Amino acid sequence: MDSFIFSLNATVPVFAVMIIGNILKRIGMIDDHFASVANKFVFKACLPCLVFQDLADTNIRENFDTKYVGFCFIATLISILSIWFLAKKLLKDKTMTGAFVQGAYRSSAAILGIAFIQNIYGVSGMAPLMIIGSVPLYNIFAVIILTFESNNPSLSDNKSQIKTACINILKNPIIIGIVLGLLASFINLQLPQMIDKTINNIAVMASPLALISIGASFEGRKALAKLKPTAIASFLKLIGLAALFLPLAVACGFRDQKLIAIVIMLASPCTPTAYIMAKNMDGDDVLASSIIVTTTLLSSITLTFWIFLMRFLELIQ
Repeated sequence: MDSFIFSLNATVPVFAVMIIGNILKRIGMIDDHFASVANKFVFKACLPCLVFQDLADTNIRENFDTKYVGFCFIATLISILSIWFLAKKLLKDKTMTGAFVQGAYRSSAAILGIAFIQNIYGVSGMAPLMIIGSVPLYNIFAVIILTFESNNPSLSDNKSQIKTACINILKNPIIIGIVLGLLASFINLQLPQMIDKTINNIAVMASPLALISIGASFEGRKALAKLKPTAIASFLKLIGLAALFLPLAVACGFRDQKLIAIVIMLASPCTPTAYIMAKNMDGDDVLASSIIVTTTLLSSITLTFWIFLMRFLELIQ
């Protein structure tokens, strides 16, 4: 019961903010223009500050665990490539591919990972190392996949797609934030307090603004037409990947904080960032928002199951 209440406390507020965004749109307090501007602001300012801060606060030199980071990296890479391959083969509507793949692999690792481990153990522990192993791949492949699967007719040939993908990776604000965060962590950069607080003030807006935008932009009728891909992506995100990789993580000897962080990496709801990037890169934003809403709603049950199972098997304390 404690695990269930714990998961509800982590996921219900996220879903509630989406609902508030939808209500605010319905009563006319915000509109599509606000949602569009908010999406760009989150994409170009808030999220880069958030990932920079998460990584910069980690002392890579002291805490780096090659085996653990390597596992997170390889599991993430295999997940992305496998889902992308299957989506290209099985999805009939190819315009959905980019949003489907993102929704099926991309977790709320940075936001939920640290929150969950802090709630259980009182410190962020292994979450930053999990973030190092997974989040850069999340974002780099999101750019690559959304570019190659773009609905933009100007990107019809492979040469222009590869060129555009490389340019998009180099100029992507989130990837720039990750690179700067890793550099800051490696050199143990100590920013002046006023700068640090300014970055933090922008970073803390990322999640609520993105969630309000998702709620305001969510189109229920259109989402119902995409129920099947939403259900499949949600199953992969919340159950499929964890069922595949958690036994391997246990076999590798990961326990406690490390295992909880891997659970979050594999089985947490799709991050709002997926919607922001789909919206800004000509992807299927309706499908992206549908997957985020569905995985967020169901994750209080599925995450509770995984945490309960780990505790029952005495793999976490």
